[in-house]
Amino acid sequence: MAAPAALQRSVVFPAGRHTASLIFLHGSGDTGQGARTWIKQILNQDMAFQHIKVIYPTAPARPYTPMKGASSTVWFDRYKISNDCPEHIESIDAMCRGLTDLINDEIKNGIAKNRILIGGFSMGGGMAMHLAYRFHQDLAGVFALSSFLNKDSAVYQALKRNESVLPELFQCHGTADELVRYSWGEETNRTLKSLGVSTSLHTFPNLNHELNRTEIENLKAWIVKKLPVEAAKANE
Repeated sequence: MAAPAALQRSVVFPAGRHTASLIFLHGSGDTGQGARTWIKQILNQDMAFQHIKVIYPTAPARPYTPMKGASSTVWFDRYKISNDCPEHIESIDAMCRGLTDLINDEIKNGIAKNRILIGGFSMGGGMAMHLAYRFHQDLAGVFALSSFLNKDSAVYQALKRNESVLPELFQCHGTADELVRYSWGEETNRTLKSLGVSTSLHTFPNLNHELNRTEIENLKAWIVKKLPVEAAKANE
């Protein structure tokens, strides 16, 4: 079988020396450029850093069952938008392979794996949790904004067998979310914590299935805490 085509991506380059990378996965039906533009509108500027490259990849279009099989840019398929149904594990695992290529691209560029963060909005955050907690437990951290895992998620099964130190999870969720219920995010956070993940859950009263400025500013502060500026080496 031919190797999957490299994911399209929109990139915000660091202002200074590139020593860390951040991968932001968009929500269902969006694109990397769309997610970047959305955050730019909220902040009135790109989410940019002195030393961190920000990568917004785009999911390839595929048939999406909740849209009656219509084509959509989604990271994986779902049987329905619910936390109480099986995961579409074949499509999740196929995309984990494509996103692993993206991580490996950064490593080839000289970025250490523990200097790479991954996360996203809605489905993007769910995808990031699968990628990090099942296949890349040595990443710097994971963030999930308005996201959830299904009750019997493969992530939980993997962590029950795990003994290594896990990436920290930064989670945000609005209490007024009508698509991904706040209780689903809360249950995800509680379950991951019980399985050894260091987690935080930032609650936003009256926020629907969306992002806001305070949330993005909190995320930026956490990103810089997890990926601090490195002192330049003496020979550089």
